Amino acid sequence: MFRRFILSGMMLVAAGAAQAELPVNIAYLRAEVDLPPVLSNLDPVPEDLGLAGAELALRDNMTTGGFLGHVYGLSTVSVPPDGDLVAAARAVLADAQLVLFDGSAEQALAVADLPEAAGAVIFNVGSGAARLRSEDCRANLLHTIPEDAARTDALMQVLVAKQWTDLAMIVGPKAEDQAYAEALRRSAAKFGLTIDAEKAWTFDTDLRESTMSEVPRFTQDFPDHDVLLVADPTDDFGRYVMHNTWLPRPVAGTHGLHPEGWASVIEAWGAVQLQNRFEDKAARPMRSRDYAAWVAIRAIGEAVTRTNSADPAVLREFMLSTDFQLDGFKGRGLSFRAWNGQLRQPIAVVNDRALVTLAPVEGFLHQRNEMDSLGLDASESACAAFGGE
Repeated sequence: MFRRFILSGMMLVAAGAAQAELPVNIAYLRAEVDLPPVLSNLDPVPEDLGLAGAELALRDNMTTGGFLGHVYGLSTVSVPPDGDLVAAARAVLADAQLVLFDGSAEQALAVADLPEAAGAVIFNVGSGAARLRSEDCRANLLHTIPEDAARTDALMQVLVAKQWTDLAMIVGPKAEDQAYAEALRRSAAKFGLTIDAEKAWTFDTDLRESTMSEVPRFTQDFPDHDVLLVADPTDDFGRYVMHNTWLPRPVAGTHGLHPEGWASVIEAWGAVQLQNRFEDKAARPMRSRDYAAWVAIRAIGEAVTRTNSADPAVLREFMLSTDFQLDGFKGRGLSFRAWNGQLRQPIAVVNDRALVTLAPVEGFLHQRNEMDSLGLDASESACAAFGGE
């Protein structure tokens, strides 16, 4: 459990390491949020979301690092909604220049723009906002959480492959809902799909008691469509749409068929081994934010192993180079995009019980890397801080 504004350390030291020790100090900084009430009590947000993945990765790093004399330390700081994030970030950066940050896009920029962060490498493990990979990118900010556009692109590739081309959409009232809906619109246009109709979700009734009457009536006036998209990332109503629509159609988006950076139903490519180790530690399945934190620290470990350095500048240069590749239990090697610092990674398109496929879907090609068919490509990104391709 996080302790607010309290710095806690976890050091794993390999016994009997023959080499001179190389300390690698990493910090995990989280901006807490007041979660709004939702219409369902299912699926509470774990208190260790993200952090559990970071702690597992730290142990994984020591498997190799222990033989090389690399000593990893992880400090954790959680800032309450009314706390001083900037002051907390300055304190964190005084001790560690390798930082995982879990917060909003605005908060990530506030941390990355601090003078104390100029020489740091900050890993965004919480925000999928496109602006962080485009006009508001920062040279010291890398991203291991998938961008929202990559996830919605993955979903649209699946719909194209299935020839489900006519879409309708329900959009929730919150800012997060609107942002996800915009990502869906962009991805639909990118892959030649049509969203023929949209409706704003306006109900605030308890759907647990009125689902079979409210949802069919709400969806009755949609024109015929192949798939109904739902934009409800805060999970207010989406779970009640499936199997209650006026027309018997599949649901996709944030519910039904949905794209994720990681999901517990991924079983191939050695993923079961990772899932089992995570569940043994956290007593719950791994989620996307856990995976983003896990892969950030694993990327640090790979770079430290290959360069034998803990210098953030050296590690950043190597991670953005063509020499860097990381096994992420997704069937393809992971690497960072040199033009905006986003980690290339397959996206799992899943339902609640099974993996449908990993995108990019076969047939969607790219001149550089098929994974660059997901999300902002170099020509689509307005990022000027990196300058690479």
